Amino acid sequence: MALRMWASTTANALKISCATTKAPVFSLSRCFSTVLDGLKYAESHEWVKHEGPVATIGITDHAQDHLGEVVFVELPEPGGSVSKGKGFGAVESVKATSDVNSPISGEIVEVNSKLTETPGLINSSPYEGGWMIKVKPSSPSELESLMGPKEYTKFCEEEDASH
Repeated sequence: MALRMWASTTANALKISCATTKAPVFSLSRCFSTVLDGLKYAESHEWVKHEGPVATIGITDHAQDHLGEVVFVELPEPGGSVSKGKGFGAVESVKATSDVNSPISGEIVEVNSKLTETPGLINSSPYEGGWMIKVKPSSPSELESLMGPKEYTKFCEEEDASH
């Protein structure tokens, strides 16, 4: 309760609100986790940014927040393939180890090798420096089945409320 009061007071002082009437550059889930516009989201808490022939994949801010400090990342080799809903790697934190599933199918064209030396990039920059793999989608229509920012925010709020 004290943390919620502190967060509310801090948010008010910084003039931050979960409710907004304008189209935000980003929205806030639980007033803490960032959900970016322009990305697609899976129920397993991975994000996809599709640009041209390549889609970048990582885990969401919501996921890294629940995991805690990331200490190790296991990634596949470039040239392999991923299938929608199937695991391609793992993230180990001080709390747990979690499999990372691919939200789309395709060929792995690049892996973020920086995560081997600096796994904490997933915590500090989940949507930028903490990306995990880049994939050439084999079925771009799979992106249509993923959630947009508003749907994902609502999904996270409902998921958190049920725990």
